[in-house]
Amino acid sequence: MTSIDRRSLLRAGLAGGFLSALPAAPALAGWNASRPVITHGVQTGDATAESALVWTRSDRPGRMWVEVSRRPGGGARRIRGPVLTPDTDFTGKVRLRGLPSGERFFYSVRVESLDRPGLCSEPVHGKLSTAPTRRQDVSFVWTGDVVGQGWGIDPAYGGLKIFESMRARRPDFLLHSGDTVYADGPLPTQVTLPDGRIWRNLVTAEKAKVAETLAEYRGQYAYNLLDDAYKAFTAEVPQVNQWDDHEVLNNWYPGEILDDARYTEKRVDVLAARAHQAYHEWVPLPGQEGPVYRKIPYGPLLDVFVLDMRTFKDVNDGNTYPDPDRGLLGTEQREWLIRGLQGSRATWKVIANDLPLGLVVPDGPTAQEGVAQGDPGSPKGRELEFAQVLQTAHRAGVTGIVFLTADVHYTAAHHYDPARAAVQDFTPFWEFVSGPAHAGAFGPNALDGTFGPEAKFVHAPPAPNASPAEGFQHFGEVRIDGRSGDLRVDLRDRDGVSLWTTTLNAPRRR
Repeated sequence: MTSIDRRSLLRAGLAGGFLSALPAAPALAGWNASRPVITHGVQTGDATAESALVWTRSDRPGRMWVEVSRRPGGGARRIRGPVLTPDTDFTGKVRLRGLPSGERFFYSVRVESLDRPGLCSEPVHGKLSTAPTRRQDVSFVWTGDVVGQGWGIDPAYGGLKIFESMRARRPDFLLHSGDTVYADGPLPTQVTLPDGRIWRNLVTAEKAKVAETLAEYRGQYAYNLLDDAYKAFTAEVPQVNQWDDHEVLNNWYPGEILDDARYTEKRVDVLAARAHQAYHEWVPLPGQEGPVYRKIPYGPLLDVFVLDMRTFKDVNDGNTYPDPDRGLLGTEQREWLIRGLQGSRATWKVIANDLPLGLVVPDGPTAQEGVAQGDPGSPKGRELEFAQVLQTAHRAGVTGIVFLTADVHYTAAHHYDPARAAVQDFTPFWEFVSGPAHAGAFGPNALDGTFGPEAKFVHAPPAPNASPAEGFQHFGEVRIDGRSGDLRVDLRDRDGVSLWTTTLNAPRRR
């Protein structure tokens, strides 16, 4: 692969901008002259109407290159990416710009040797879809909670099979609702199932203990990409990823000091900084610093508001305080969400909340992890900030709000109505829960009546920590009809079978 000039790019047949060339980097000594190897496939993320991120990882320093075209083997545009170095664990990302909207593309990634220019890795291929700018059908899937509670990759039980089922649905993107890894969940070599069968985990050094070092946090993401179904999925379906607790450790909050003998580093802020770096290196999302909340516009029918309910979280206590300035979102993010909902012209405003709104999620005998605390009366604690969001949206005439979440390891559909609530100043809405993708199944959790939820459907195991072999693994699918604007939700099992469905009619703005 040689350097590409502008004329070659224009001949490739994809109009629009391209990444500016990065300065050449010196070759890093100590690597042999063999061909570089892409170790963990390719991924794409945060696809918009004109751009998308492409990710890969090499086994050594090298220059990342990406080719993208409208058809396999067709004229491709070639984009020069960053040099992959040990500083980022040999991972790298390229932002493809100037892509036509609402189309499907084929891409391939190579890594070029720094010692021998022109010597490249074998290409790894993938697909991606850009967001539309006009009314057209939109489909996506969502789930969360991958490789949790000691359930790792066992090929005899299909590995991370749910990702193959999601890929078969041909979604435009995946909304990953958090717990992309379980950095605090070491894998045993085997587990005896209730019927006497043996579950045998693939185990790596990084997954044999709780993650504390940067290398151990990096190893959590590397592990998931050892699974063929997962790797095939990430190559073909753009991701919108969310940051939750198990990327660091269970139920963490800023400033926490651990009382856990498994950890030699007790300062959660130190662990979170290392986990944050690994997350940004291994997950296809923009930037390396700052908050991970953001809006993904997906044409006139859909805006996705991706919340960060972890970075600004207050301490886990009884969650009954009267202070409206405390909470999960922090003032800046809360105001960003309110402004975004008020300004959105999209038919549907999906709020990706990695902690459910109305489910009680305890953290020990007296503390609460989530929004609710079980008191069905007027809002208290973290409920106050969501009461403000819902009230402000209602008074501004905002319609089409839908919450999507995972976290609790079962699937459910909750309808919220002020007629059943302790507060009446909000517009009725739905919250859909789906997960886990590959973890122990639990539930159901108790509902808090403050915002008037009613469980319309629940699918949960009869006993806690049910293995993936027992079913109760779930993902949700959203399909928005381009003509009518109606939104259909299917709650599906590990094999892709629809367990429950509903269609929400496109609202009219009040």
